[in-house]
Amino acid sequence: MADKGVLYIVWGEQGRALMNRSLASLRQYHPDLPVHVATLPDGLDPMQGLLQKARMLDLSPFATTLFLDADTVVLGNLDFGFAQADRFGLACSICECPWARRYGGLDGDIVEYNTGVVFFSRRAAPVFEAWKTLAPTLDSSFLHVPPGQRVVGRMPYNDQASFAKAVDRTGVLPAVLPLNWNYRPRWQHSFFGPLKIWHDYMDVPPVIRDTNAYYETHGRDAVMQCVTLPFEALAQGGGASS
Repeated sequence: MADKGVLYIVWGEQGRALMNRSLASLRQYHPDLPVHVATLPDGLDPMQGLLQKARMLDLSPFATTLFLDADTVVLGNLDFGFAQADRFGLACSICECPWARRYGGLDGDIVEYNTGVVFFSRRAAPVFEAWKTLAPTLDSSFLHVPPGQRVVGRMPYNDQASFAKAVDRTGVLPAVLPLNWNYRPRWQHSFFGPLKIWHDYMDVPPVIRDTNAYYETHGRDAVMQCVTLPFEALAQGGGASS
């Protein structure tokens, strides 16, 4: 078993195209890091595909894994995330919508994590076993109003509800990474410091790369500052939080 590597779960032509973008960005910072691609049937319903993410521990051939959604872009060195997974078993970011009670099968103040960027080791096996059990059975539907619209829509199921419940049930507390490690520009319009992973279908705007270059150039002498994405970059977004 390889020490560490990156896992993608993809299906369909669009998924493969997005993964190629993500993989090219990964190679800029980790050219030698092993990658495993788990390919699902092309005809799979996109929502059902989400539920397959609960199998990521079984699908990974690595002792410590970074799972990346296909629509991610790596923007920096990821060693810290792997180290946190080795130390705690699990490392991920809180979801941009942090209250998992939005789902039909959950209530209270249970925390929702974004499962598009997850560092994990075999120590987190109890979470993944619970996640696999919960994913096909928990009511993960929720109502939402898409950005810029007034019509309420319903997402029939989502993988993050069962992941939140699995974390809560097992008591395996993840190392919580800041939003810089899973940046969702449609909902997180500003940030401090360099970004590690951009998570969106949109291309990374120049202001993001310029900001990262500033911190890389100045190192410890860099002045920490808040960056807000320009409106024209955000205007490309839309859709439901997931």
